[in-house]
Amino acid sequence: MKNKDIIRSFRLVVSLLELHDENPFKIRTYSNAVANLERLEIPLAGLRVIDLEQLEGIGKSIASKIFELNQTGSFPELDALLTATPPGVVKMLQIKGIGPKKIRAIWKELGVETSEDLLQSCENNQIAALKGFGAKTQETIKNALLYSESSKGKAHYATVEKYTDELAIFLKNNLKTELVAIAGEVRRRLEIIETMLFVVGTDQPLQVPVVLQQRPELQPDPVKSGPFVWRGLESQTGVPVEVRIVAPQNFYNALFLHTGAPAHLNTSYNETASLLQLANQQTFTSEKEIYEKAGLAYIEPEMREGTQEIALARENRLPVLVTNDDLQGILHNHTTYSDGANTLATMATYCRDHGYQYLGICDHSKAAFYANGLVEHRVKEQHREIDSLNRELAPFKIFKGIEADILADGSLDYNNEVLSTFDFVVASIHSNLKMEEKKATERLLGAIQNPFTTILGHPTGRLLLQREGYPIDYKTIIDACAFYKVIIEINANPWRLDLDWRWVEYALSQGVLLSINPDAHSTAGYHDMHYGVQVARKGGLTKEMTFNAWPQEKVASYFEDRRIKALAEVK
Repeated sequence: MKNKDIIRSFRLVVSLLELHDENPFKIRTYSNAVANLERLEIPLAGLRVIDLEQLEGIGKSIASKIFELNQTGSFPELDALLTATPPGVVKMLQIKGIGPKKIRAIWKELGVETSEDLLQSCENNQIAALKGFGAKTQETIKNALLYSESSKGKAHYATVEKYTDELAIFLKNNLKTELVAIAGEVRRRLEIIETMLFVVGTDQPLQVPVVLQQRPELQPDPVKSGPFVWRGLESQTGVPVEVRIVAPQNFYNALFLHTGAPAHLNTSYNETASLLQLANQQTFTSEKEIYEKAGLAYIEPEMREGTQEIALARENRLPVLVTNDDLQGILHNHTTYSDGANTLATMATYCRDHGYQYLGICDHSKAAFYANGLVEHRVKEQHREIDSLNRELAPFKIFKGIEADILADGSLDYNNEVLSTFDFVVASIHSNLKMEEKKATERLLGAIQNPFTTILGHPTGRLLLQREGYPIDYKTIIDACAFYKVIIEINANPWRLDLDWRWVEYALSQGVLLSINPDAHSTAGYHDMHYGVQVARKGGLTKEMTFNAWPQEKVASYFEDRRIKALAEVK
């Protein structure tokens, strides 16, 4: 098993133990195991019990359970807990915003054992009547259930990226053709995928469903399929899969037609015809040829959403989009000082060894007590370690940052004296997320107006397919960032991707710099930068307007200038 799957199993044990009101000591043992496992950088698969026992924080009992997980996929205590728990109740543990203790009350007092029954209990106001719940909790549960229902059959781009690449290679190898391509939402790098779409060019269309039968995870839908289209489901994600089958000479036309969003294809490229009409009129040998015929510059797949890209292509003003290779540093990262899995030294050396010039450490601030946020004396302790590491790792540089909590009134959770000790400050909301647009906007504005705020972190607090972000007035927030010279983060975590790419163009039009930040809580989290770059490209972000594409010296100068101005302002 992969480490993340082992950790997931132990997390489930913790939830089930809490659900069954088991011994707190036992719960703490498994919780500590989760925390210790998250810090490990070596794969656990294949290790013997004696090897596992040597790992920091892993005792004999946990080591034996890890070994059993690797051998069988489970262990007796987990099996016993699952046997004692209705499957629907286990599923209810995944509901955002409600913990095992409340699930236990709902299960035991109302006899609710499925999400469907839980929703019905909300509709009947039975949840609100339970002791310790109330109308607000009931509404939270109801909204979470409805959101979960609307998310079925969808997946994060990061969830399907590797799979679609592998399936495309499988089709090429087994159909003996290079005319296989990923299309649709995946090719456009949308943050949420509702269909995994492929285009295949072949003279033997009947071979495609035969080849797909070799994939046990694919469940065909004969009713929705036909001679030139295969439809079904990928069983692990529940996401629909569609394979369009065309003659080889029509491959590039089909790829073009099945990549662009309808708004892109239906946009007129001249006064009389759309790209859709053009691609259906004649056969082309490349997508570039289609755009050339339309008198347009080639438009990258990520941008084919039907916003302003065709007008820009007509005027030859398409931006040169930022790439992974353009990024010079990684800002907004967490360490074991707060809730990260790796030490400051490990995070820094890993970043340096992967070719970056600088790292911005932004552990949680003191209000984030649940994430071991840094009180003032621990800030000083971390800064001393950063100074030491900077001497050791030069010319690589670690910038002293913090992810400061934006409090309910819009203030940050340190005084100006402490804030002035940081090279930069990422200001983010982590608490009291249930806000109306006016309140959320005012709260963010308060932080933006703070002279020590350098970067606005994940502006809406959304978790894709898990919870909606709080509503904000995007234009007001972006305009304020432009006025106060605050950088806006594109949080690259594939569950966030926040700022939404649909607002990148407006931010750029107002002269706002954007920073692609992974919000990494481990060295593995650095690789989420890849997803941030993809959505940044969708919005038309360039290297010049990407703050962390700047070289180290320019970033250092920018931080110092802002800090000096902030100090002058608060005197």
